[in-house]
Amino acid sequence: MTPAERAICALNLGKPDEIPTFELEFQLSREFFGYELDDDRLHPDNIGKYSEKEIEKFSYELADKYARVYGDKTAYDIGGAALSGNEELDSRPGLDYCIIPVYSPDWDDADYCVTKYFRKRLREHFGSTRLFGGHGDGTFAIPSGRDMYDFVYRLADEPDAVKADAKRMCLSAIERNKRQHEAGLDVALLCSDYCYNSGPYLSPTMMNEFVFPYLAEIIAAGKADGMYMIKHTDGNIMPILDDLVRCAPHALHSIDPMAGVDIREVKRLVGDKVALCGNVHCAAMQTGTDDEVRQSTEYCLKYGGENGGYIFCTSNIPFKGMPPERYKMVLDIWKKHRKY
Repeated sequence: MTPAERAICALNLGKPDEIPTFELEFQLSREFFGYELDDDRLHPDNIGKYSEKEIEKFSYELADKYARVYGDKTAYDIGGAALSGNEELDSRPGLDYCIIPVYSPDWDDADYCVTKYFRKRLREHFGSTRLFGGHGDGTFAIPSGRDMYDFVYRLADEPDAVKADAKRMCLSAIERNKRQHEAGLDVALLCSDYCYNSGPYLSPTMMNEFVFPYLAEIIAAGKADGMYMIKHTDGNIMPILDDLVRCAPHALHSIDPMAGVDIREVKRLVGDKVALCGNVHCAAMQTGTDDEVRQSTEYCLKYGGENGGYIFCTSNIPFKGMPPERYKMVLDIWKKHRKY
């Protein structure tokens, strides 16, 4: 099976030949491969300085780096990928993700040529062997501290206006996801956070009034368009687990151990209804011991991967500042235990 086939099988609650892996984002590309997955020349503020031919060239160069980082040797050999020039780094295998996070926050609503050329080049590298994922949520997330009071007052004082805003956000996300799917995205990563470590930021009753109807609508529309829908939220989802599942995403992402969420228990409760993505303990990867990281990784693979319906990943992302050797350890354990 290809990585894409494994992901599709898992997202449909099947059991592929081995457990696939991906991350919402990978911030250690410099530490692993010698360069950042970014190009300032392709920022919306800068692309007006360049001709379309130059933008095509820059987009291809960035796509080559993505193929080197996220693919395997087969993918990044096609066309000659950009390498770091460091012999040790250049010899490292790619991450071999099943879903390539190809978004940039600056590109999500854009239909200019960087998107066209970047994704075209990625398809030359990967063909149909990987899925491409990008941002797709349009529901109320936890407000910032600056906005929290205003948001709560509005819920009480003008609930109908809040619902009207929620509907506008929902329809905008549906339209954006449709455009992104037409531009080559396969997976919508629904990344509005709903929960603190103590539980959801609104009561389950209020979540069912102001959030979940719109999440369900976004998910249903994406599915109808042929996309795979993965709902991410950090924090303690247990008080709203059944509500999230009723919104019918293909998968839930994070299953946050830092909030006390046990992937074994979540698998027992809803593993026959929704796939799971998670949940190696990110805090342990930064400040814990090697033993703690190893135990967390093996626990995820054993209980998350049981009977399929599972994609292996961390409980958030491999973030900048995390010791790269810790994430390498996680990947090495995955490679050892990924076969069913």
